[in-house]
Amino acid sequence: MHVKDLFDITGKVAIVTGGGRGLGQQIAEGYAEAGAHVVVCSRNLEACEEVSIRIRELGTESLALKCDITNPVDVQNVVDKTMEKFGRIDILVNNSGASWGAPVEEMPLEAWQKVMNVNVTGTFLMSQAGGRVMLEQQSGKIINIASIAGLKGSDPKYMDAIGYSASKGAVIAFTKDLAAKWGPRGVYVNAIAPGFFPTKMSKVLIEKGGERILAGTPLRKFGSDTDLKGVALFLAAPASDFVTGDIIEVDGGAHVL
Repeated sequence: MHVKDLFDITGKVAIVTGGGRGLGQQIAEGYAEAGAHVVVCSRNLEACEEVSIRIRELGTESLALKCDITNPVDVQNVVDKTMEKFGRIDILVNNSGASWGAPVEEMPLEAWQKVMNVNVTGTFLMSQAGGRVMLEQQSGKIINIASIAGLKGSDPKYMDAIGYSASKGAVIAFTKDLAAKWGPRGVYVNAIAPGFFPTKMSKVLIEKGGERILAGTPLRKFGSDTDLKGVALFLAAPASDFVTGDIIEVDGGAHVL
C-alpha cells in the first residue's frame, strides 16, 4: 500500500462528540479535510451546526446532532441517525468532556459525579452504542480523548481538578481494556492524551499558570489549532492498523518531566 493510501480516509464515516468547538472541532474538520463524512454532536447544537456547515464546504457530508453523552437515549439517537444517513460507522472520537476546579478537600460530591459521568460514563455509553455497529461490521476505530492529567499528578498552583485527572486516568484504563476485548473482533481502541491547548476549558488554567506550564513543557509552547489533526488522522486511518490499546501524548513533551 502506498504511503498516501495509508492516510486516506476518503468516504469513511466518523462521529466526533464535543465536535462543536475546541479540540473536537479541530479533529472533525481535520477528518473532513482528509475526505471523511463527519457527524458532529454535543449539547450545543448551534455550535455543531456551524462546524457542520464548514465541513460540507470542504466537500464531504455532515450531520449536526444534539447529544448529552450521559443520556443513553441521546447516544443511541446519534448512532441511529448516523446509520440512517450513512449506513456505517468507521470512526468514533470520544472527545466530549467536563472539568471542575476545586481543592480536593472542598470538591462538592455533585461536581465529582458530574465530571465522572461525562468523561467516563459518557465515553462508555458512546463506545458501547457505536461499538455494537463496529462489531457487526467487524471493523472500526475508537479514539478516546484522554489527557496528560490522567498520567501524572498536577501542581495545584495551576491545576486543582482531581475529578478531571481521575476521570482521564479512567479513560486511559478503559481504552486499554476495551482494546484487549474488541481487538480480536476487528475494532481498534486507542487514546490521545493532549497537553495544554488554548481552549475554553483550559483558558483559566493558562491565564493563571501559563508560565509555569510552559516551563514544564520541553517545546516551550502550547498546542495549536492543527497539532491534533495528524495524530487523530493516524489513529483513524490504515496507517495505524497494527496499533491498539495505545496512548499517544500530544503535549510538547510535558509527560517526560
